[in-house]
Amino acid sequence: MLAAAALTVITGQAAQAHGAAMAPGSRTYLCWQDGLSQTGEIKPDNPACAAAVAQSGANSLYNWFSVLRSDAGGRTVGFIPDGQLCSGGNPGFSGYDLARTDWPLTHLTAGRNFSFRYSNWAHHPGTFYFYVTKDSWSPTRPLAWSDLEEQPFLQVTNPPQNGSSGTNDGHYYFSGNLPSNKNGRHIIYSRWVRSDSQENFFGCSDVTFDGGNGEVTGVGPGGNPTPTPTTTTPGPTPTTPNPGNPCMAGYRVVSSWQGGFQGEVTIMNHGTTAFNGWTATWTWPSGQTISTIWSGTHTVSGNTVTVKPMDYNRVVNPNGTTTFGFLATTGSGNTAPTVTCTSP
Repeated sequence: MLAAAALTVITGQAAQAHGAAMAPGSRTYLCWQDGLSQTGEIKPDNPACAAAVAQSGANSLYNWFSVLRSDAGGRTVGFIPDGQLCSGGNPGFSGYDLARTDWPLTHLTAGRNFSFRYSNWAHHPGTFYFYVTKDSWSPTRPLAWSDLEEQPFLQVTNPPQNGSSGTNDGHYYFSGNLPSNKNGRHIIYSRWVRSDSQENFFGCSDVTFDGGNGEVTGVGPGGNPTPTPTTTTPGPTPTTPNPGNPCMAGYRVVSSWQGGFQGEVTIMNHGTTAFNGWTATWTWPSGQTISTIWSGTHTVSGNTVTVKPMDYNRVVNPNGTTTFGFLATTGSGNTAPTVTCTSP
């Protein structure tokens, strides 16, 4: 009876769920990705995602596309309270209002054209609005309406869609320029206002304007999210990548199976000059071993792996990226490594 009741809750919420930002990913979407497991159980590794699930329950990620209010009718300030913007005032998602600096993070370049994606779990006509936080915003306090720039930087009505509704991959797609003159950590806040009902959708996408091209960090056990501060302080000064080492690496598991998985590492150049060669290094935490690698050559010393480029991907231009992939065994676990990147 308890199992049946739990299933009813999940299916009941999914029936009224319709969409969330996928690129740049909303907190619920990226935390869902972070928590995926081979068994289908959602168990987040990212500490912010884990804290949100501890407060709101795992159903908030089984239904990552359902941050909505059925009675919003286009209302914003005065309807959704300050501090509850990321949940849309929906108590089932209150954990995603938490003020933390370790949410999964999308790396972007200010002013650049970006390909947005938004889930079409259920198709409806309506308009999408995207806002960005002011420079005075701080991730150490819950988001308030006064933290957002007054006007949306992008507004789109009835965009085209790809894929099937009712799936985790189906989505609306459209392109637009990201806000200019932004640097460091920000939130991109999205609203989807249906034109055929009073139902509206809300979401927070944590981003950093650091010269990135949409790469995501903080997802999975090797995502290396920034620790949450223990005290509340005034908003930090926006930062840029360390000029002494503009090479940044992002790690992800593409797919997994019993005893093995496919991994991918993205090498990013956040500097002002091209790399002429790069080196990626990590130490396996759980005894994994590489069986095949492509777009790179590797050497192994104990549990430490060093990867260098091939001739065709050794040069990475400013704001550019390249990737290499591999097949590996899971060893005693599937814990992702911390990948460091250096360039000459």
